Amino acid sequence: MSTAEMNMAGKLVVVTGFTAGLGEAAAFALAEKGADLYLLARNPSKAERTVDAIRDRYPESQIELALGDLGNLTDVRDMATSVLGAGRPIDVLFNNAGLINQKRRVTADGYEETFAVNHLGHFLLTLLLLERLREGGGGRVVSTASGAHQFGGPLDFSDLQAEKAYKTFTVYGRSKLANILFTQELARREADAGITANCFHPGFVGSDFSKNNGALARTLMTLAGPWTRSSEKGAETGIYLCTSPELESVSGKYFYDMKAIEPSKRVFGPEDALTLWNASLELTGLSEDGAPMREAGEKAKGRA
Repeated sequence: MSTAEMNMAGKLVVVTGFTAGLGEAAAFALAEKGADLYLLARNPSKAERTVDAIRDRYPESQIELALGDLGNLTDVRDMATSVLGAGRPIDVLFNNAGLINQKRRVTADGYEETFAVNHLGHFLLTLLLLERLREGGGGRVVSTASGAHQFGGPLDFSDLQAEKAYKTFTVYGRSKLANILFTQELARREADAGITANCFHPGFVGSDFSKNNGALARTLMTLAGPWTRSSEKGAETGIYLCTSPELESVSGKYFYDMKAIEPSKRVFGPEDALTLWNASLELTGLSEDGAPMREAGEKAKGRA
């Protein structure tokens, strides 16, 4: 397989979840390749520390920062407004931020947090930035999915907020399945606009992921260390999807170790991608063209 890369100098890449793990490794790698970065994060101190570290290593880097919580739809809109304010076409949107919660938590919008951060926030962000991706004449949307999608079972469209039953890995797995289904439907819809959408499984990366879940989670992640991948290895396929010229017309695929593979088809049906898309429009209060639908959004909140 070719490892050729496009010239990233002057290209704008938007990255979420860049303050640790594979997102941090990806941000450094993209800066090294000359890309201009617009970085989105929730934690101000971690964000500023990481931006400073990138600039120290790559002094010529052009970096902008927007702060907000992907689990808060108002924050997502504000971050999108900041990115749009740059007035530039977007070449790549790298949807990477994610979390896993041991216990069910609810966002300010009334949505289950894992689903809200891992899928819904990125869905809204992507749609709000679509026009700028189209302007790039070949914009790419890259999303960090996971092999865990096969462990949660099919999406329960009658209980997307996991109110009836909450199991940590079921909810997480379904949120990662949502990443794959979103990628498939976005690829289908944007095929004529020149935008490609692909996602990937990074492997089991040894990072701070899941360490927000208390001493047991931290201990388990530490003990699993010998079997984990480095953040750099985990980011490798994502960077490939962002930069490889051979993927210019490849879309709607799920990758692992820089190869397109089939996701587990036993956990989704042929209409699930469209059903999820329509449910996500309603939950975010968007119309098909990305315009806000306040009434729909309020109704969705009321059911959450």
